[in-house]
Amino acid sequence: MRTVELVCSAGLDAEVRAAWDRLAAAGLPSLARNTHQTNRPHLTLAAVDEFGPGVEHRLADLFDAALPVPVTLDRVVVLDGSAPLVWLARPTPALTALHAAVWDVLEKADGHRPWHAPGAWVPHLSLALRFRDADLRMARALTGGQRPTGAFDAARSYDGTDRTVTPLTEPSRP
Repeated sequence: MRTVELVCSAGLDAEVRAAWDRLAAAGLPSLARNTHQTNRPHLTLAAVDEFGPGVEHRLADLFDAALPVPVTLDRVVVLDGSAPLVWLARPTPALTALHAAVWDVLEKADGHRPWHAPGAWVPHLSLALRFRDADLRMARALTGGQRPTGAFDAARSYDGTDRTVTPLTEPSRP
């Protein structure tokens, strides 16, 4: 599986990692415990079995023109299904348009994951996997009701087969 992900600006990355740390310190599930080198706060736009020829180049061109994209994180919720604890990202017109453009680039790819499809996609950053609804109140208290703002300033692709990351852009830094 190959993903297309947006990477957080430095300040937003730090705020999400701080929330991971607070969850872990409270004894709750947290992505802070995932020490793999590819683990970092991100927003997944799409996932497919494999990219076709030229897709990485087309995605890089798209991101070079579109990034950075401002973002505000919203509520902390537990998503249905695999029960991840996530921080919802407000779906601004710029973010929604970028998501649709990525799907246009991946139109001919095999194995689209339907939960990322336009109309079904819930933009979010994961805080923990396999989270219990019973712990949601504590998780919300630990995130402090914050609504962090920042930007997605880079993009990458994660290869689930060999657990590697391919940058699709370089982060823009002042």
